[in-house]
Amino acid sequence: MLVGLIGKPNTGKSSFFNAATLLDVPVANYPFTTIEPNVGVAYVMKKCIHQELGLMDNPKNSLCVHGIRYIPVKLVDVAGLIPDASKGMGLGNKFLDELRRADALIHVVDASGSTDKEGRVVEPGSHDPIEDVLFIEKEYDAWIFGILKKDWDKVSHVPDQTKVREAIIEKLAGLEIGAASFGEAVRRSGLSQKKMQEWNDDDLFLFVSEIRKISKPILIAANKCDLVTAKPNIERLRQTGRIVIPTSAAAELLLRRASQKGLIEYIPGSSTFSFRQGVQLNAEQERALRFVDEKVLKVWGNTGVQQALNEAYFTLLGGVVVYPVEDENKFTDKNGNVLPDAYIVPRGTTAKDLAFKIHTELGQGFLYAIDAKRKQRLGADHVIQDGDVIKIVSTARRA
Repeated sequence: MLVGLIGKPNTGKSSFFNAATLLDVPVANYPFTTIEPNVGVAYVMKKCIHQELGLMDNPKNSLCVHGIRYIPVKLVDVAGLIPDASKGMGLGNKFLDELRRADALIHVVDASGSTDKEGRVVEPGSHDPIEDVLFIEKEYDAWIFGILKKDWDKVSHVPDQTKVREAIIEKLAGLEIGAASFGEAVRRSGLSQKKMQEWNDDDLFLFVSEIRKISKPILIAANKCDLVTAKPNIERLRQTGRIVIPTSAAAELLLRRASQKGLIEYIPGSSTFSFRQGVQLNAEQERALRFVDEKVLKVWGNTGVQQALNEAYFTLLGGVVVYPVEDENKFTDKNGNVLPDAYIVPRGTTAKDLAFKIHTELGQGFLYAIDAKRKQRLGADHVIQDGDVIKIVSTARRA
C-alpha cells in the first residue's frame, strides 16, 4: 500500500513529508527494497501484541517503543499543484502522474487561509481553504478525465457494450485503478441504466469523480493549526463530511529534530514531550518548544502528522497488521528474534498473499500457513486478521 501527499504550494507539504519520514532510530530490512527519489519511509503506529502474548519482543523490520509498534510504510510526495495542473500548468501532469501508484492521498491544506490558490502568501484568514479542497479534487478528476477522454469518441462508438467496458478498465489499469471499482463507480454515479455509448462529457466526469473517491480516497491534513485563523476553518472543513486531521507539520518536524538531537524526549504522535535533564537549551530553542506545547499540543492534543498517517493506512485503506514468524511455538524467526517483523497489509489479504509479500519463492512454494496464536493450520485462502501471527509453510525456505 502506498499513500501520497498532494496539495498546492506553501501549505507545509514538504514539512509534513520531512517530519513523517524522520525517526531517530534507524531500522534495517524494510519490507521493500527500493526507495525512489520522491518516496520516503514513514511509520504507522499500532499497539504491539507482545504484551498480549506475555513476551519481550525483538523487532527487526520495525520498532517497538513503550508497547507501540512503528511499522514502516511508503509515502510519496509530489510538488505543489496550481490551477490547471491537469492541463500541464506547472508540470502538473507530471506531478499527478507520479501519484498514479498511490492507493490513498493525504491532502495538506493551509487551514489558516494564509496562502492564495497558487500558494502565494496573503493575509491569514483571507483565503478559504475549502476552495483548495475542491480545487485539488477537481484537478485530480480532470486529469483522469483527460486520460479517458483521449480516445473516448473511438472507444464509445464500438457497438459491443462489453468491449467499451473492457477498454475503459484497461485505461484505468494504467492509473493503478482496479476493475472492481468500475461497477461501483457506475452505480454510485447513477449511470447504471445508461449505455456507455450514450455518456456525454458530464456523465464521464461524474463517473471519474466517483471512481476517484473509491480508488484514491483522500483525507485532509488541516495544516498550520497553530495559527489563530485556522480553528474556525477546521470546523468548516469538518462540516463538509470529509476526514479532517488538525495538523502542524512544522511543530512535528521541530519536535522530531529536537528529539533526534537529544534535546527532548518525544514519541511521534504523543500529546507531550519532556526536556532532557542536564541539557541546556538556548533561548530560541526553548521559546520554540514552549510555543509548540502551548499552541499545538495543549490545544489539539497532538501535531496531527502521525495521526494522519495512521488514519490513511488504517481507516482509508483498511490496513491490518500481521506478524510473520518461522517458529510458531516461540514466535521467532530462524535467529531467535521474537516477533521480528510487522507488516501492514490490505484487509482481505490471504495467507498465500502474505507468503508472496514476504518472498516470491515462499508464495510460489506455498503449502499452508499456521496461526501461531491458536496453533491452527490455515489454507491458502484464509483471510489475515489484524494482529495475526502467521507461519508460512512452503517448499521454499526463507532467506
